[in-house]
Amino acid sequence: MRRLIERGLMFGNLVEVSSPVLVERYNRALEHLTGRRTELTEFHIDLSGYSPEIGHELGDEIYLNHEGVNRQFILLTTDQKTAPLLNVKFSTSRGVLRKFIEENEAQLFALTARDAVAGELVNSIYGAETPARLFDIRKVKVEADTTGGAVRQAARLREKIQKFRTVEDAWYDDVLIAEMIDIAKATGDVSRNPVTLSEMEFEQGNFWTAHFGGLYVMRDVAHPAVIAAGPRDGLEDLPVERVLDFSERTGIAQFLQENGLAESLIEARGLDASAVLRQKMDFIIVDIAGHMGADLSQTTRADMRALARRYRDRLPEAFHGLSALLRWAESDGPWPTITSEHPAYFYTLRAARHPDADLVNMLLAELCPLDIRQLFICHKEAFYAAYADWPEAKKEYVARFLEREYAVDKAGARDALFGHDAPMEEPQQIKAPDLIERVGPWGSVRR
Repeated sequence: MRRLIERGLMFGNLVEVSSPVLVERYNRALEHLTGRRTELTEFHIDLSGYSPEIGHELGDEIYLNHEGVNRQFILLTTDQKTAPLLNVKFSTSRGVLRKFIEENEAQLFALTARDAVAGELVNSIYGAETPARLFDIRKVKVEADTTGGAVRQAARLREKIQKFRTVEDAWYDDVLIAEMIDIAKATGDVSRNPVTLSEMEFEQGNFWTAHFGGLYVMRDVAHPAVIAAGPRDGLEDLPVERVLDFSERTGIAQFLQENGLAESLIEARGLDASAVLRQKMDFIIVDIAGHMGADLSQTTRADMRALARRYRDRLPEAFHGLSALLRWAESDGPWPTITSEHPAYFYTLRAARHPDADLVNMLLAELCPLDIRQLFICHKEAFYAAYADWPEAKKEYVARFLEREYAVDKAGARDALFGHDAPMEEPQQIKAPDLIERVGPWGSVRR
């Protein structure tokens, strides 16, 4: 992973914590949440305040995410909103935390000037013992306060101020006045500078979870389903009619079409489909060439053609399907027949415009693991797992490509590929698609 770290492609944009004041604030919050402390004097934290260095020190990579269900967080600065979220267990966690920080940015800026803010993403379960338990999660509530309880104390002070203003003869209540003065020493003037955090709840509709080998829980669509990245063993009792795994390509294709969740790259508006298809083909060539020990240090268009000729007998069917589609797009070749069972099928799709676009692109990335760019952008957990098993030549090529072609303009690259980023708020239910949408990007799916 050294190449990725050095190029800022792994653990990039983490927030440095090195001042003794911030380290002590972090320790107070860490002890408040977990009963633990760190001996480190400098480290880095992600969006939730998780530190990979502290995780290594404690021998616990989920020390802020017990059971992987209710994620805790520590905020030292509002700058954390731009940091990545590591060790993701639910696809919705990053959006919820960012939304919470953005909605309360002014208050958090004031609170973190004096203390750390500690909190938790609370849902209705405390563990995911069985897959069915995941369906008990309907809402996620954000609870937070400073380690000194400034928000709670401010609420007490507001109650006492209200009593002072409304209760008859409260002017003569020396005990009440003394209590207000004592609390105000810690909170300041809450009438002029309110110390409060918005109570926020988020619908947990459609989501991905790392539990049980990776599940896409798609329940708030017209035709619900659960899609498993691994085997379906143990998923028989889920409260949905359709449970699929990655081997059931036609079933997944039908699910995407019935709910209007995907569109063809060829038909997508504002997309240079030929360039995207050619790049996907290059990634497949690189995978074959890397495993064959080829030199990938020179990767011009001519080099790619030479590698394709050299390893033409080893190129998979997905490559040939994309090649046929590219010929149709560029030189008016015959329209290729690419059914849902064709290995190239999911490489030809991207998410349609709807609130769950990021989630669908995540699913498509995992279904098309040779498209290293989409895998890195949409599903970093799967990318890092795959990267660890690649040959050195492919690792170097991928790290160099992502640094040169993606990291320099992340927003531009995402816009060029996907055209429409899904909003960070939780998605709303998708209405039943009409007849045209049911036909899907490649016509009716063949059984």
